[in-house]
Amino acid sequence: MRTMIITAALFAATSLSTAFAADLRMSWWGSDDRHLATQEALKICGGKFGHTIAPEFTGWTGHQEKVATQLAGGTEADILQINWPWLPLFTKNGTGFADLHQYRDIIDLSQWTKADLDSGTVKGKLNGIPVSTTGRVFMFNKTTYGKAGVPIPKTWDELIAAAPRMKEKLGKDYYPFEGAALDARLMVILRTTQKTGKDLIDPATNQVAWTEEELTEGLEFYQTLVDKGVIESWKQVAAAGNTPLHENQKWAKGQIAGTYQWDSTYGKISTPMEKGQELVPVKLLTIDGAKTDGVYRKPSMLFAISKNSKDPKAAAQIVNCLLNDPEAAKVMGATRGIPSSKAALDILTKEGKIKPVQLEAYKQVMEPTSPGVSPLNEHPRVTEVFDSNFEAFAYGQQSAEDAAAEIIAGINEALTGI
Repeated sequence: MRTMIITAALFAATSLSTAFAADLRMSWWGSDDRHLATQEALKICGGKFGHTIAPEFTGWTGHQEKVATQLAGGTEADILQINWPWLPLFTKNGTGFADLHQYRDIIDLSQWTKADLDSGTVKGKLNGIPVSTTGRVFMFNKTTYGKAGVPIPKTWDELIAAAPRMKEKLGKDYYPFEGAALDARLMVILRTTQKTGKDLIDPATNQVAWTEEELTEGLEFYQTLVDKGVIESWKQVAAAGNTPLHENQKWAKGQIAGTYQWDSTYGKISTPMEKGQELVPVKLLTIDGAKTDGVYRKPSMLFAISKNSKDPKAAAQIVNCLLNDPEAAKVMGATRGIPSSKAALDILTKEGKIKPVQLEAYKQVMEPTSPGVSPLNEHPRVTEVFDSNFEAFAYGQQSAEDAAAEIIAGINEALTGI
């Protein structure tokens, strides 16, 4: 009788597991290392719950268009890796994806900070969980600064003062910093945010938070860096072919000795540097009277669940496993950046899978204060308006005042009704 009862119990448990087995799909973009790691982690997580997850992966190019088409037709995957700036495009009112608060009994949300969860929340609905958090951090070539006898700067004024000393010691082709296009825009945003205590976009109104005078000062600061020989001009960078930093020989040789980059790009931009060059991440440069550190911190990507999923609870089990399970975390590694989940970060740190210098760069992103960054900062219309007018100013075709007025008016018009 006892044997029959045990057998019956095992049969019931097996039947229960089988009854709740689900066939799911998951889509993401990335490189080969991410594809391989994610597929392996899906096998682990699927095996834990009896679910089968079909992978759908591509490179970055065209992925947004693919997801947009699927969402329009209701054919998207159950689990989606989405880019943070897509939130205003795909879930304007928080109804584009499932509200993950509904599955908090399945997903251990305590592994994320309130700020992390807020960044994936739209109109009170948790539409996505940050997989990793990234931000802009200052990185300087310690070797070049050492040869010039110049200390690594801690303030904007010290950065400006480094230019003549570096050129005198090493040559006129040496620059203590770099900044054009996206790098220049984010540099202006940083310094203006520090001075005003406000992000570019006011989240309450979805309009520009700065006055024309405040933005004018930010643009003029960029011009000061050019005039003082701190950075190459926008025109110089364009004439040289707008070469990416990691492919720039001046960077590799140490002739350009500083940058303001995503912390996650440390390996990408440090690897091409010539032997003997040492790149170090440091705290954000400051100004007197700053109202905030102004760190530009954001989710590098999020995991979301389709509002059309037939098995959202099963999808939630897989999301929780991918982001919090120790076995899955070790397989996923840092293929999506340093994890935002405390559980995943702890296991990768203990396993030594994150280099100390990468942790230092991550620390410089996570510790500073910020008023918060709106995903609308990276809306295509916003970046097009900002960059086209900024470039015209950088080429001397517009005054700082006119460029600031055009940027603010253009962004406000583009975001009206969003």
